[in-house]
Amino acid sequence: MPDNLTAHLSPVWTRLSNILVERGEGACLYDTAGRRYLDFTCGIAVTNTGHCHPKVVAAIQAQAARLLHGQINIVYHRPILDLIGELLTVVPAGLDSFFFSNSGAEAVEGAVKLAKQATGRPNVIVFSGSFHGRTHLTMAMTTSKTIYRGRYQPLVPGIFVAPYPYVYYYGLDPDATTDFCLRELKRLLKSQTAAEETACMVVEPVLGEGGYVVPPPRFLAELRHLCDETGILLVADEIQTGFGRTGRFWAVEHAGVVPDILIMAKGLASGLPLSCVATRQGLAARWQTGSHGGTYGGNAVACAAAAATVRVIKEERLVENAAERGEQLMAGLRALQADFPRIGDVRGLGLMVACEFTRDGQPDAAACKAAVKACQEDGLLLLTCGTYDNVIRWIPPLVVTPEQIEEGLRIFAAALDRVVG
Repeated sequence: MPDNLTAHLSPVWTRLSNILVERGEGACLYDTAGRRYLDFTCGIAVTNTGHCHPKVVAAIQAQAARLLHGQINIVYHRPILDLIGELLTVVPAGLDSFFFSNSGAEAVEGAVKLAKQATGRPNVIVFSGSFHGRTHLTMAMTTSKTIYRGRYQPLVPGIFVAPYPYVYYYGLDPDATTDFCLRELKRLLKSQTAAEETACMVVEPVLGEGGYVVPPPRFLAELRHLCDETGILLVADEIQTGFGRTGRFWAVEHAGVVPDILIMAKGLASGLPLSCVATRQGLAARWQTGSHGGTYGGNAVACAAAAATVRVIKEERLVENAAERGEQLMAGLRALQADFPRIGDVRGLGLMVACEFTRDGQPDAAACKAAVKACQEDGLLLLTCGTYDNVIRWIPPLVVTPEQIEEGLRIFAAALDRVVG
């Protein structure tokens, strides 16, 4: 049970559990009574290297003894330069300029400000089901649930929403879904925001909070082509999909696409607050000096953690493990789908996997939430997502073992037996 001081935490936070965690190690969390939980929430896709990876912890400890904060407008420090060196080995070709901030929402704001200044255009296109943050601008760009926008409106204007190719929702085949969404996007450019007044399209290469929806690969390729034709900048929000999560270092690699701007956060620093906007130097040069910034962006300790994180991902072949364990997880979930028809769809890339619950063709949030609760009781932590909260998202750390995947599947199967039948 939580300490009574938890009553003083703001009630604005939703809560998955009342577990009071003592420590984390790898794919597991341990509460103050010593009970072990398989953490397949991963801090919402943050702890890709697992909890407290020894090499990341060592980098943090060493840097904390040297310099905690060297403000980037005032001095350079070695950790930020080390991090840039590591990122240059993994980002898509041509992205060679980096702006650091603290959170994903801050990075989205920075990317949009860059796009507006670089193009001289005012408007932004996002896609249905999107989640880009909770600041005033990023709320306007977020369309996954009304709770994120409710009673805060009116929001920032100039945001236009195009359909995302959610194949299962539309009930069409992948090509027909892609064709429909592209047709509607082109119509949007003729009916609501002309290309010459549209600065950028901001897209999640796999929809996150909106339901862990994997678009057909042709969709992103067609977005790239349309942006090239119109001068609109293509911004890939890889906050949740980056750093090996989908079985490639970046989810855009599945479609062979290089964005004009790439946004990263979450898995970047293994749990320390750090985010980044990556772009081409030629595009960054059009961002007016002094027109954007922040006190803590590029913090020395967070940068040291991030450089160590990238090294661990490469050295331990965690991207490859994500792909292999993702195949194992998907196969197990599809086997369960055959026995439990309430699981209407299983989808994903790498270790970004979803199972969507439906009943009589309608979203079944009750069964979804009951399954998550039953899993928690048996020591497996999972999260829901989707507009109707009827999707379980599987986000194990990339260090997860075959045995831990099997354990998670066994717990889930037992939970389904109890709550779905």
